[in-house]
Amino acid sequence: MFSFFTKSHDLNIRLILLCSKRFGSSKVPRNYSRVFTLDLKKNAMSFQNKTVLITGASRGIGKAIGIRLAREGANIVIASKSVEENPKLGGTIFSAAAEMEAVGGRALAVQCDIRFEDQVKNVVDQAVAKFGGIDILINNASAISLTNTEQTEPKRFDLMYDINVRGTFFVCKACIPLLKKASNPHIINLSPPLNMDMKWFADHLAYTISKYNMTMIAMGLAAELKKYNIAANTLWPRTTIATAAVQNLLGGQILMNMSRTPEIMADAAYYILSRASSQCSGNTFIDEEVLMKEGIADLSKYDVVPGARLYNDLFV
Repeated sequence: MFSFFTKSHDLNIRLILLCSKRFGSSKVPRNYSRVFTLDLKKNAMSFQNKTVLITGASRGIGKAIGIRLAREGANIVIASKSVEENPKLGGTIFSAAAEMEAVGGRALAVQCDIRFEDQVKNVVDQAVAKFGGIDILINNASAISLTNTEQTEPKRFDLMYDINVRGTFFVCKACIPLLKKASNPHIINLSPPLNMDMKWFADHLAYTISKYNMTMIAMGLAAELKKYNIAANTLWPRTTIATAAVQNLLGGQILMNMSRTPEIMADAAYYILSRASSQCSGNTFIDEEVLMKEGIADLSKYDVVPGARLYNDLFV
């Protein structure tokens, strides 16, 4: 019946024509097309009963994205390692699931270390058994070690590559057959734009190339999966985000106070995932730019400390 368009102007024109046939060209009710435009856009953006698999969703940005989408009625599959709470990190897959269900979504908590293919297969199989498929994949799990080459031990290098690169790649591989069956399938990797400024290589080469590999996976899949209308994009914050990694590894409470909350990334992800997968792929998004494009200019509500000077994240 109705066709969906990326521009509301086109949709208005088509609806006006449809309304003219129904009422006659001189009797189209004022705002009739606008009402239908809003209804159609709402339906196009619905996450009701959509299934979202999020790696590393027991805390931080992954959990915030899960809660945001659960609020819209989505099913959230939490694929993370934490089943017992670490006081320095906080949260488990079970506590995260409870928070997501508390806001109206359904949740499935599955212990999963994405370095191991059998565990990835298990979480995908459980998602299919409980919810019937997977519509959206968020690759949030990541390891960080900001060391130069001489200070980077093999086990640290391997951990970053096994999670950030290999893990991300094979989680995508496991989900692709299910994403092909989805109506508006999306992949988002939490990784930065490919900024070739040498300063981002000078101090933490191993971490930089691992995160850039995550971005290249998304860009490669955008091309590879275009014929299936599966979107693949990346999302990265403009500023540091108040997470356990920032608290424990990067800058302590001082940097936490100069950061934004994970909810800014969650809202940005929501708007990206609301777009038609056939029209929104191959992008390296920055959180605040996504929100500003949606008409949200005042981002102060995301500040950990209102009015504090914000600290730019790596790679931007």
